[in-house]
Amino acid sequence: MNIELSLHALASTRRLQILEWLKKPVKHFPPQVDGDLGKDGVCGVLIARKLRVSQPTASEHLSVLSNAELIRGKRVKKWTFYRRNEQGIRKIKRLIATKV
Repeated sequence: MNIELSLHALASTRRLQILEWLKKPVKHFPPQVDGDLGKDGVCGVLIARKLRVSQPTASEHLSVLSNAELIRGKRVKKWTFYRRNEQGIRKIKRLIATKV
């Protein structure tokens, strides 16, 4: 895990909001046609709508979070669904605690 990538990912209020929403996807997102919110994650289209941004903008935020290993993407049919990577989140918390 690259601490610089993780800190960059966490420096955005929008990316922090995405991580917060993904803690409880059933609470924050409507049911999906394909993919289970809890098991598969949340469709990137729904995340873009909730953020009120274009899909390319949402994709950039999701890419930054994914590169920082804070979320994971999963392809289901033609869509990508995102979930929190709890192991990666725990790891960055430990790194921050030991470095700061």
